[in-house]
Amino acid sequence: MITLRILIVLLGATLAVSAISLPGSPRSRRVLHERRDAPPHGWTLHRRADPDTVLPLSIALRQSNMHNLDDYLQDIADPESPNYGQWWTPARVVETFRPSAHTLDTVRTWLAEEDIASDRVQMSKDGGYLRANVTVTEAERLLATEYYVYQHEDGSEDVGCHHGYHLPAHVVEHVDLVMPTVQFETVRLHGYSKQRKRRAVAQAQARDAHAKAAGYMKRPNGVAPKKATQIWMDVEHCDQLATIDCFRALYNFYPNLTETKKNTIGVVELGDQLLNLGDLKMFLEKFNPNAAENVPKFIGIDTDTNAGNLTTATDPNFISEGDLDFELVIGLLGAEQEVQLYEVGSGGSVNFFLDGIDGSFCTFEGGDDPNIDGVIPNEDCGTAPPANVFSVSFTGGEDLPPFYMQRECQEFGKLTMTGITFLFASGDDGVASNGDNLCLADNGTAVPGPGNFLPNFPSTCPYVTAVGATQVDPGKSVHDPESAPTAFGSGGGFSNVFPRAHFQHRQVAQYLHQLGDAVDPRLFNRTGRAIPDVSANGFPTAAVIDANYTIVGGSSAATPIWAAVVVAINDARLAHGKGPIYSHLFADAFHDVTNGTNPGCGTDGFPAMPGWDPVTGLGTPNFPVLLKRFLALK
Repeated sequence: MITLRILIVLLGATLAVSAISLPGSPRSRRVLHERRDAPPHGWTLHRRADPDTVLPLSIALRQSNMHNLDDYLQDIADPESPNYGQWWTPARVVETFRPSAHTLDTVRTWLAEEDIASDRVQMSKDGGYLRANVTVTEAERLLATEYYVYQHEDGSEDVGCHHGYHLPAHVVEHVDLVMPTVQFETVRLHGYSKQRKRRAVAQAQARDAHAKAAGYMKRPNGVAPKKATQIWMDVEHCDQLATIDCFRALYNFYPNLTETKKNTIGVVELGDQLLNLGDLKMFLEKFNPNAAENVPKFIGIDTDTNAGNLTTATDPNFISEGDLDFELVIGLLGAEQEVQLYEVGSGGSVNFFLDGIDGSFCTFEGGDDPNIDGVIPNEDCGTAPPANVFSVSFTGGEDLPPFYMQRECQEFGKLTMTGITFLFASGDDGVASNGDNLCLADNGTAVPGPGNFLPNFPSTCPYVTAVGATQVDPGKSVHDPESAPTAFGSGGGFSNVFPRAHFQHRQVAQYLHQLGDAVDPRLFNRTGRAIPDVSANGFPTAAVIDANYTIVGGSSAATPIWAAVVVAINDARLAHGKGPIYSHLFADAFHDVTNGTNPGCGTDGFPAMPGWDPVTGLGTPNFPVLLKRFLALK
């Protein structure tokens, strides 16, 4: 329902090969840190920025030990390791990755040398960010750049420096990124009204900024909801209407949950999506009557919404995703398992969600990049208790600044070290970006139509589980192999930002060998992190939306199904005195999907093949086998 225009920097932007010299000491030599080759699609350079405009400049400090993150995770995720399953405490994570005193001193000294007094500089709780409000004139001197006002084709404006910014050579190794610079304001569009909310950088603390926030996440919506003309209560028509009983039969999913007080699952709603409790009850009364009184626990993050709103919202554009997510999760897990609704307000940035569950990640009074995440007075920082498993049916094109995405991905990795599993929908536009169907032009700009493949983020982050979609083919039954969906392209492909994850090497190499040159190798990055990891049925999904039995579809349906599977596995392991687990092992414990493609960018996309593939991942769950394998681990 929600469509967002995401802006792009050149994905290859890294530390510069060129440098410039400024008057003064040799230490003032600057090197290029980030840039883009052209303004993003839909934007044009309009005029020079007012020198007195105030920018909330945020400097992300290089974190200590980040090069060891994969090794730390391997140590607790590898069944052969003596530390397997021994999750870290949040305090240990913060201290391990806190920027060094040398990094902090170097950056503070640089700011002082540039006349940014120490009393103007704030530091985040985990020591990861420094921030100061500076004028455009000060920022241009500090970063050896020029700020401009850019105008979008819809008339909105933003301040940025697309030609890039520079850092002193001795500072580069201590800074991940500086914001706002190449990030540009993201325009969020509501599908039903095309209403645009605008925000000026100079008014970042204003109430309209609070309402706007980020919105760079898109809800995978696959196919538009339509009323169901026939409701089947059997598993003989799952090709025409996929219900709770269909999913149970497909994946032999009949869990016996016993540790529901210890085990927790959270469903995250971004982009102003809500849940209608009347719809949830109507669905459960039809498809799982024993669970009809199960009401999710409401946890608000940066929102004025409260639990009372969950019974009054009726606009399908606001409730379709929330209704679908909870109908599937509670429908599959039943009456006893508490499910938590994490309602993220202010437009719904995934970084606001991360701030809410991890107070150490928060940066000052709002957001992590004011241009992408917005600014929220009195932001919730660490006020929301984390769950063991999170289901997130939102994603967006991997076309945000690379350093920004890497920083956010690192946070997912750090939280995973504490035993949390994150599942993200892989998207519904095949090898193109979700919702907008954008692809990459040769200059790295996201454009509609043919181009290089553009996967979705955070799905491409190696520390989350990306979930694709499948279907029962017309005329087939739950006893036949599933296929990739034909009503939409299940999101999949290869990251242009993150390298291939170590746990994927064998399976992905086998796929690429089978693929050969069947897909033009110039269109995708063969060495990138591959998605999806797994898949589940995503069409034609039964739901109740605005008191109507409805057919919907998308990887946003598959994601809560997989989340329920992970919760059930965690429950069984907790019953045996073992902690929650996250693993990509046991490829043979999945139902392999070998039929179908995921078209996009003017191509047929990738073909599904035996084993892992970038359409359906390892396949769909074979719950009894998965459970047996996980319980066999120590």
